[in-house]
Amino acid sequence: MATRHDTAAPPAKGGAAPGRPPGTTKTEGPMDKDERRRARQSRRWQRDVRWSPYAFVSPFFLLFLAFGLFPLIYTGWASLHQVELTAPTEMNWVGLRNYTRIFDDDFFWNAAQNTLTIGLISTVPQLLMALGIAHILNYKLRASTFYRVVMLAPYATSIAAASLVFVLLFGRDYGMINWGLGLIGIDAVDWQGDKWPSQIAVSTIIIWRWTGYNALIYLAAMQAIPQDLYESAALDGANRWQQFLHVTLPSLRPTILFTVVVSTIGASQVFGEPLLFDANKGASGGAEHQFQTLGLYLYEQGWVNQHLGRASAIAWTMFAILIVIGIVNYVISRRLRASS
Repeated sequence: MATRHDTAAPPAKGGAAPGRPPGTTKTEGPMDKDERRRARQSRRWQRDVRWSPYAFVSPFFLLFLAFGLFPLIYTGWASLHQVELTAPTEMNWVGLRNYTRIFDDDFFWNAAQNTLTIGLISTVPQLLMALGIAHILNYKLRASTFYRVVMLAPYATSIAAASLVFVLLFGRDYGMINWGLGLIGIDAVDWQGDKWPSQIAVSTIIIWRWTGYNALIYLAAMQAIPQDLYESAALDGANRWQQFLHVTLPSLRPTILFTVVVSTIGASQVFGEPLLFDANKGASGGAEHQFQTLGLYLYEQGWVNQHLGRASAIAWTMFAILIVIGIVNYVISRRLRASS
């Protein structure tokens, strides 16, 4: 008897269902649409994660390029040219002559010396007073928040308002300072006309304005010191003064270095206080330039004498001074870290 062998046709590709006729399109189901939507959202999320941080920080870099980097490059280029304020687009190449001229100018060295002395007179007492005030505020006091706000109030005060008040206080004929000196038998001092009194008066404005700010910085650093150190020192018999010398000061060395550097940089750029303290409200720093700083000297050359090229050279010289201060800070901080 013959056996019949029937063979079934192979299934179509993609399953046993018969294939679609040519020319027909596949109908997209709800699952396919969800997958495509999730894929688009995933790609959008990846682009957002990748580029959003750059978009967030881009305003800072745009402002820095417009108001920071471009003026820096432009003043460096202008310092190598003879440029006048009346014709800023007309530049004549002079090389390093602007630098050699300011270094040969006696008024530049006078301004540099005044900047140094005002910086020393204002920075040293300011930081010492700030350290003492912070040490007092570090203890539990009633209304401590009020005292901290009071310490920060001079920093928030306008330079113009503060300087005008101090001009009245240091007036020669009707000032309150000379009135107080007269009560103890001291003759009136010409605070604006004499060299050292005028520099002391300008330094007083700076001290009044920045002492509270530095005190709050020291206070924040003191509150970060572990209390275990003070308790151990107290168990060893150390009083509060000894605790301050052997616990507080060593712990504050990085903060003290920071405030010294910041105050030094600020002292090298003093401008508003001596400008407004001058009775004639000019950039000469007194009739005999007795309290003219580098900032006033730069302003005088650029906006009074209208020598933009020379003013740009002064600005770059001050920038070089700040770089030297930064290098000194880096070397000292490295040695402090190595010693600790």
